[in-house]
Amino acid sequence: MSTSQTWLFDVIDGTWPAAHCLRQGPWTLREGQGGGSRVSAASAEGPVTEADITAAEEAMRAMGQPPLFMIRPGDEDLDARLGARGYAVKDPVVAYACPVSLLTDIPVPRVTVLAVWEPLAIMREIWAGAGIGPERLAVMGRAKGPKTGLLARYNDKPGGTAFVAIHDGVAMLHALEILPHQRQQGLGKWMMRGAAHWAAAQGAHTLSVVCTRENDGANALYSVLGMSVVGQYHYRMSNGEETRT
Repeated sequence: MSTSQTWLFDVIDGTWPAAHCLRQGPWTLREGQGGGSRVSAASAEGPVTEADITAAEEAMRAMGQPPLFMIRPGDEDLDARLGARGYAVKDPVVAYACPVSLLTDIPVPRVTVLAVWEPLAIMREIWAGAGIGPERLAVMGRAKGPKTGLLARYNDKPGGTAFVAIHDGVAMLHALEILPHQRQQGLGKWMMRGAAHWAAAQGAHTLSVVCTRENDGANALYSVLGMSVVGQYHYRMSNGEETRT
């Protein structure tokens, strides 16, 4: 992996942690317990051989997970090896970041974004409607650093929710969901500003987020806010085996 992006993947692991991580040979193996790709994918910490790949496949299956590999900058050889084995590219991801000060120049209107932890029932309902169920709420619960849920409101009604956690001075926002009937009201922008204000109050210097390349709305939101692209990665998944991001 490119050392220039090591911080990004440390923040991902720190703010959206796997149930268990295991170093085996050149790999970091993650047990996700149903929490999605980010907490289930194996990543290479150095050069790998064909035998190493086979060993990782066996270890992931022993965890009850289909083989899934995170491909980061510098993993071009691994990417090619997995492609030759018939692994398909899954969910190319873009990472954005900015100084928290970029988004704290404007105060968030009163009661537009509330920082709440533990999540309220309505937050859980919004997440559940987007397919973010107990397994991913468990991921949030595992985050060790400062963390909070965000509840957005518009016209005195719930509008959306998100999760934010901090690792080593970097806040990362996850699981941003806006209710369909509350979209196009600017809530996404206020949620990001609310996350920045909360992060600044915790002493964080940077706000970050990741989203899939195909999520045009999210990519547009982060770009309009002035956030910069700071990294990218994708997964390789064995054909016929599925793990939801």
